Amino acid sequence: MLIDTHCHISNEDYNNKEEIIKNMEDNIMIVSTASPKDINEVIELCETHKNIYGTIGIHPEFADTYKNEDLKKIEKYLNHPKIVGIGEIGLDYHYTKQNKEKQKELFIKQINLANKYQKTIVIHCRDAIEDTYNIIEKYKNKNIKCNMHCFSGSLEMAERFVKLGVKLGIGGVLTFKNEKKLKEIVSTLDIHNFILETDSPYLTPEPLRGKKNEPQNIKYIAAKISQLKGIDYAKTLEITTQTAIGQFDLKI
Repeated sequence: MLIDTHCHISNEDYNNKEEIIKNMEDNIMIVSTASPKDINEVIELCETHKNIYGTIGIHPEFADTYKNEDLKKIEKYLNHPKIVGIGEIGLDYHYTKQNKEKQKELFIKQINLANKYQKTIVIHCRDAIEDTYNIIEKYKNKNIKCNMHCFSGSLEMAERFVKLGVKLGIGGVLTFKNEKKLKEIVSTLDIHNFILETDSPYLTPEPLRGKKNEPQNIKYIAAKISQLKGIDYAKTLEITTQTAIGQFDLKI
């Protein structure tokens, strides 16, 4: 079984959404929100497809515009049986650092919700890894599971997060020809620290780079991990699937 632990499958992303879902057959997809407007669509997908689960949260790009009602809506659905995490949430200083404190405030509020409802945290982090680490270390309850979506930090930072019990989301970037940092991380760290993700419709892996990504392409990421670790492909699937099941407490 394959599990894509982080993808976006919305009407905005695809005009053939049902076909994209069908391509995954009986494999599992965990669909993530970014914007508050995505929540209803994620809930609908979870309720109409047996192999889809969801995470809901407010992306840091909305730190200036979200409303308290958005957080209340997230909290309303955290007892839904197929909502398995809060995400993607975190910090993004790539385009602006002017609202860093607002981003941190939103991040912490959602971590507190994860602590309250015992939900896995799915972190978005871009150009803000030290602040992200410090907030997770300080505010996340020790028994709450946590994933770094699309990890892009250094080997040193990867090791620091792993010591906090954080799993690293490995996506299509691993297959890019000129990518060295992530390949070093995957080659060095124990495979039990990784979960697979596509971040569809983004970050399409080789050999399909240039096309719109979709969850079924998770197999290329698994194959690259197998190659780098020198582990049989079936064993890679077995390990990463069991890690994902444990991270999200999937009842499968």
